Amino acid sequence: MSSRSEVYDFMEEAGMLFFATVKDNKPKLRPIGFRMMEDEQIYFVTGNKKDFYNQMVKNSNIEVVGQSGGKFLRYYGHVAFDEDEDKTLIKKAFEKMPMLEKMLQGKTGQPQVFHITKATAEIRTHTGIVKSYNFLD
Repeated sequence: MSSRSEVYDFMEEAGMLFFATVKDNKPKLRPIGFRMMEDEQIYFVTGNKKDFYNQMVKNSNIEVVGQSGGKFLRYYGHVAFDEDEDKTLIKKAFEKMPMLEKMLQGKTGQPQVFHITKATAEIRTHTGIVKSYNFLD
């Protein structure tokens, strides 16, 4: 199992993940339930008219936190938006979570696929880091 697969599996166990961005120099958190892994990359989706999207465009630094059992994950780096011109990724996202398509209609704008690049993943307990991974892509 690859390091990224281990991180993805932890995310799946955690269920809901919390994404931290910045707006007006203040932290903003939101729960996100969707993620998928394709070709050894972890992808997320949002709408391009959402505050979340605009915050990531303005400041690409992001951190994701999830908790499972007595451990939690910190996954942080820079947002990279994926072109997905042929819509392959978004089609796979809708296959994995059909309700996502309805959630991303109307006011949220067009679905935008993204991943976290130059990322560090830390699986931690409240006393320290258990495992740490660096992903340079």
